[in-house]
Amino acid sequence: MKSSVSVLIVDDEEMMRNLLEKILAREGYNILTAEDGVAALEILNSNQIDLVISDMKMPRMNGFELLKHVKQEHPQTGVIIMTAYGDTYTVKDALLLGADEYITKPFKSYEVSLVVERAYW
Repeated sequence: MKSSVSVLIVDDEEMMRNLLEKILAREGYNILTAEDGVAALEILNSNQIDLVISDMKMPRMNGFELLKHVKQEHPQTGVIIMTAYGDTYTVKDALLLGADEYITKPFKSYEVSLVVERAYW
């Protein structure tokens, strides 16, 4: 079941992309990664993506801009926003723009799995 779910991880930090990929691949998800919102859009336009996990602060296109695009162009795709800035305004704004869930860095691996399950299932 999970192997049929594609998750796109978008973060400008390679270490964070690799960590999330490892956590979610172990759970059985099909993982793709992108280093920023612009690269994520290219992947979204050429692949069936079920869920996007995106950092907020990235070069070229931030998480808010990516969220808006995903919700306009790929409304069936879920979005989880990650932020290292546990600021309630950022989270609240993301949820108002259509994010399905959020996760605050730093996180524990089981938290990522739970948030993904809540957002997708």
